Amino acid sequence: IPKLGWVRMKEPFCRFGKIMGATVSRTADRWFVSIGVRMNITPATCENQAVVGVDLGVRHLATLSDGEIIEGPKAYRKSEKKLRRFQQSFARKQKGSRNRERQKRKISRTHYRISCMRQDALHKLTTRLVRKFSVIVIEDLNVRGMLRNGGLAKAISDMGFYEFRRQLGYKARISGVRVIIADRWFPSSKRCSACGEKHPNLTLSDRTFVCPAYSLRIDRDLNAARNLEMYAGLMVA
Repeated sequence: IPKLGWVRMKEPFCRFGKIMGATVSRTADRWFVSIGVRMNITPATCENQAVVGVDLGVRHLATLSDGEIIEGPKAYRKSEKKLRRFQQSFARKQKGSRNRERQKRKISRTHYRISCMRQDALHKLTTRLVRKFSVIVIEDLNVRGMLRNGGLAKAISDMGFYEFRRQLGYKARISGVRVIIADRWFPSSKRCSACGEKHPNLTLSDRTFVCPAYSLRIDRDLNAARNLEMYAGLMVA
C-alpha cells in the first residue's frame, strides 16, 4: 500500500484472478482494505428444480412458501437503548475534549456492530436460498416509498430489504439460480392462494388472511409467499 508498505492480511488472499485495485477505509476504530479482483467465473447449473416464494416483512425477516419462517436479528431495535444512552452522554461532553472523542468512538462501534449483525443474517439467508432452490420469487418492493411511513420506517430499515435483494442478485448469478421479481402491483397479500380471489379490503393490521369464498384461514405472510411461488408459474405460462 502506498506510504504504508507491506500490510499483513488476517485472512488468506485468493491467488486467482487479476487484481484491479484496493480501497482503504475506516469504520468505527477499525481499518479495512477492500481488494477488487477480476475473475472469469462460469455460472454453475443448479440441479435442484425447487421453486420458492419469499415474502419479506417487519415481523419476520422472511416467510417462505413452504411454511418456513426466518426471524430477523432486529439489530438496531436490540441496541437502541444502549445507543441512546451513548448519544446522550456524548451530548453532555465538552466539545474538543478527549472524553467526547472517546464517547464518539463508542457510538461508532455500536453502529458498526448493528451493521455486522444485519449483514450476517442477510448473508446466511441469501446463501441458503440459492443453495436450496433453483427459482426464487420476490416482490419488487418500493423501499423508498415504504420509508415514508413514519410508523414502520425504523423497522423496515432495520431489516435491510434493499441489501437482501442486492445479495440475492449477485449470488444467484454465480450459482445459476433464476430470480423472478414479481410486479409491484401484483396483489400477493390480498389474493387468496387457494382460489385466486382478490380481497381488496385487507388492511395492514390484518395479520390473518381469511377467504370467505374458499373458507381459507392462513397467516398473511405465508399466503403472500405462496402467491409469489405461483407467480413463477404465471411467468412460465
